Amino acid sequence: MHELKITMLGPSGVGKTTLLTAMYEQFESNIGKTNLQLTPDEESSAILQEKLIELKTLMDTFEATGGIQGTEGEPDALRSFIFGLGKKGHKPSLQLNFQDYPGGYHAAKTSPERKKFVSKLLKECVAVLIAVDAPALMEQKGKWHDMINRPTQITNLFRNAYQELDSPKLVIFAPVKCEKYLQNEASAKELLLRLKDGYANLIDLLNSESLQSKIATVVTPIQTVGSVVFSRIDMNGNNTPHFRFHKTSHDAEYSPKDSEQPLRYLLRFILKLHFEKESNSFGIFSFLRSVFGLDSHLKEAATEFVSGCKNTNGFAVLQGENLLKIN
Repeated sequence: MHELKITMLGPSGVGKTTLLTAMYEQFESNIGKTNLQLTPDEESSAILQEKLIELKTLMDTFEATGGIQGTEGEPDALRSFIFGLGKKGHKPSLQLNFQDYPGGYHAAKTSPERKKFVSKLLKECVAVLIAVDAPALMEQKGKWHDMINRPTQITNLFRNAYQELDSPKLVIFAPVKCEKYLQNEASAKELLLRLKDGYANLIDLLNSESLQSKIATVVTPIQTVGSVVFSRIDMNGNNTPHFRFHKTSHDAEYSPKDSEQPLRYLLRFILKLHFEKESNSFGIFSFLRSVFGLDSHLKEAATEFVSGCKNTNGFAVLQGENLLKIN
């Protein structure tokens, strides 16, 4: 089975594992009547079920305190979430490997070895999913953005990794905990503007002369829980912020929204590469011809699924529309 690797990028506590949990949990309810099936391997399924239980228990009290425990450990503790993608009732045709490395690797004093480790991941992966803590980006004029989201460290990782690229890449900014900021068109527009400003150096890098033809960049805001909104910031004893949220009602339940959008864009990008291979544009992805070319039902289902990609009200394609356009 052919494998595509996707790196989950972001500091500890931002919400990488939470995002992946919501993405998988909501997949079935968002694919409509398509014939796609996303199947985690046994280890991934067990971990995601545990995280899902943790997320749902956040709803047990009216005031929630954020997310769930992040991924920590050494390089050999890299956590991979593996999903088989294929036609319902059949063996998977394609394997998606989401690599969630310890978020502490973004710490200011992290070792050169760790930086090289993450840079290698970026080079190997067809796509990078950057989880962005939306309250840190938005509240108090972004006062906590640099501290929590670490955009400078992330930009430097891309500077090191995206040199002499020989194949196209997809970069997805996925702001999480966005419930407060997607209430209307105006607030969604403000979220997008703040993200562009908060990651201006990275966006400029990706849009540079040497990279702009090889990179597709999109923004897909996620309502991670769906029924809570940001409430306030409490400061703890060592002068670090503690973000608090409250439920929209006492009987509100876990109901994430738009968590499948990164997957829609990922499949849209993959399908485009398949079609481009047919005109010999990107030889490195030749296997995509066999995956989709021999399985017309999979290609039809995937094409229907990606038609649901959003591009308004906070969602946007920042560059590389030609790498996402399916004729």
